[in-house]
Amino acid sequence: MAGKITAGETTTPEITAVEITADIPTTVDRGRFPDAVSPWEDPAWRAEALDWVTECLAAHGLTETGPRTVRLRPWSVLVRLTVAGPAPVWFKAVPPAATFEAGLTEALARWVPERVLTPLAVEAARGWTLTPDGGPVLWEVLEGLEGGAVDARYWEEPLRQYASMQRALIPYADAIETLGVPTARPRALPALFDRLVAENTVLTLEDRAVLEALRPRVADWCEELASSGVADSLDHADLHEKQLFAPVGGRYAFFDWGDALVGHPFSSLLVPALAARERCGPEVLPRLRDAYLEPWTGEGVTAAGLRRAVSLAWRLAPLGRAASWGRMFPVPPGGPAVPGDAEAAHWLRELSVSPLL
Repeated sequence: MAGKITAGETTTPEITAVEITADIPTTVDRGRFPDAVSPWEDPAWRAEALDWVTECLAAHGLTETGPRTVRLRPWSVLVRLTVAGPAPVWFKAVPPAATFEAGLTEALARWVPERVLTPLAVEAARGWTLTPDGGPVLWEVLEGLEGGAVDARYWEEPLRQYASMQRALIPYADAIETLGVPTARPRALPALFDRLVAENTVLTLEDRAVLEALRPRVADWCEELASSGVADSLDHADLHEKQLFAPVGGRYAFFDWGDALVGHPFSSLLVPALAARERCGPEVLPRLRDAYLEPWTGEGVTAAGLRRAVSLAWRLAPLGRAASWGRMFPVPPGGPAVPGDAEAAHWLRELSVSPLL
């Protein structure tokens, strides 16, 4: 679930320009979710949010000059605000089930400031954040390469830096959970598996039979991963090419924590590995895995043990992805009974797919 508007959404957006105020033209982009319901449709909520934005901008000596671009998705309201100066500012609001993202964004700026952007303002109780622009995301840089020639090593350094951040956050794992970030610790995953399968309305009888047969193995994988010797930390859970900014001074900045979990850190490798495989083929994956594991060496876990933990985390990471699809704004009358169930079902089926690492 991307959190920054980029020029290259893979779906064809449905865009409607509407005037929200007399002096600031606003373009609303609903992407492939024309019927998505969000608070933006509520004039009172919208006015309150924009008043908050105006106050926060003023506290930083900034004024909105327009125009605005609003991206509405089932999982967020994202507004690109034009201000005086070279770069825009971004307002983000998330559903009640994901309000933890605002507080987590603020906390990460204290704990690992070199790896994230520092927000201009946060309203943690309402799940609102106001952040500066971080420049182009990795996806934009890759798409702009002449001839589309992407170096197969393009994920290696970002993953080294991301893994270093995860190690630095291990002492804060309990504090992160206290912020409301959902838990997906290995020993909690069997119960999560049971809940996700029981509540999903899209899984077929065949799907359920496969998952029921897989359940004992899932429990065994969870126990082995919990005993791997690597402590729980923050798992971004959706670290694709539009979720990190291109490096400034050699440093990457990571953002968009709406899918985040507290769990085994190695589960984070699933999404970037799939992105790298799509661009460069499966032969890049062992090298990518080894780059990610470099910061984890030297803590008493053997290289073979680390690689085994990656394989287990890959198998179990779809549970976190499935869980995140339930964190949405309410659906309109006549909409799907449970938002995100189709996507969650896809990830539950992935549990039976053998990992490539």
